[in-house]
Amino acid sequence: MSDELCPAPPRAAGEDLWEAIDALCGWLDAHRPADGPDAVLLRILKLSEEVGEVAQAVVGATGQNPRKGTTHTWEDVRSELCDVAVTALVALRTLTPDAREVFTRHLDAVTRRSLGT
Repeated sequence: MSDELCPAPPRAAGEDLWEAIDALCGWLDAHRPADGPDAVLLRILKLSEEVGEVAQAVVGATGQNPRKGTTHTWEDVRSELCDVAVTALVALRTLTPDAREVFTRHLDAVTRRSLGT
């Protein structure tokens, strides 16, 4: 395994989804506290943390905790879902420099399977 999980120079986010993902991977690589296989595992485990934050936001938006009441908005839920998507794409990019192609092929397969196209 190389020293850098996502070898790409940091760029300004927003130009393109995958350029932004590459830039985030580069930034995370430059600031990671763990190296080697642990860095990959921790980046993937971060996804579980983000999914938990979605659940917390949904509970808060619906006021399902009577002790806390309504603590979040549906905008908070949307934001947390975006965090999940970004974290998943960063984790995929960490595993392969071909993340764009891997994701596109998988999305095409899911679309064909689900929509019958």
